[in-house]
Amino acid sequence: MPTLNEERAIETVIRDIRTYAENYDTEIIIVDSSTDQTPRIAQELGAQVISKPPAGHGDALRAGLAAAQHDIIITADCDNTYPMEFIPRLIELMREGKHDLISCNRLTKSLKAEMPFMNKLANRFFAFLVRLLYGIKVTDVATGMFCLTKQLNKSIKLENFVTVPIELIIKTNLAGFKHLEIDIPYRTRIGDVTLQKWRCGKAALLCIFNYRFNFNLDPRKL
Repeated sequence: MPTLNEERAIETVIRDIRTYAENYDTEIIIVDSSTDQTPRIAQELGAQVISKPPAGHGDALRAGLAAAQHDIIITADCDNTYPMEFIPRLIELMREGKHDLISCNRLTKSLKAEMPFMNKLANRFFAFLVRLLYGIKVTDVATGMFCLTKQLNKSIKLENFVTVPIELIIKTNLAGFKHLEIDIPYRTRIGDVTLQKWRCGKAALLCIFNYRFNFNLDPRKL
């Protein structure tokens, strides 16, 4: 989980992970760029903390994935928006051996004010472009909650600093790995919003077009 000043939410999230993953051999990895007490709280709760200068959500996510060694890996944000109670279901689905990547769709009919209207509109547009240009059946390409195998994690080279979720979905499908999308509930975040909307929106568009038309753009711009 990437973290940037999540001291208000991190204890709740980690305790939820411990609760719903209690039957599994679990390691919690936090990639932190905070200036508040987030890393201290995470360490006290037994998480491994990787400190990193802030370079975007995707850059932190790449660092966490590079450090992960377990056979099944789950990613999430640390603002309490994602349902940790879905951990057992994700693991059960992955253990069936039919999927290499499971992405979690937030853009369901039940989603209301938990996500701002402009964010919903942008996320639906990005998913539409991915469906149109790549033929991938997906509703939410910007989700922060994934479940993936160790094999996929080691096979896919992630380059982008901002838009790793989009890149991961596209590259998984282009490489012939098996991808499944499931619906999840999404909650209102705890803490201040740190998303840089215009930067992320531009990076998402560049990423989507880059791998379709082979633009060979600088990954630091994505």
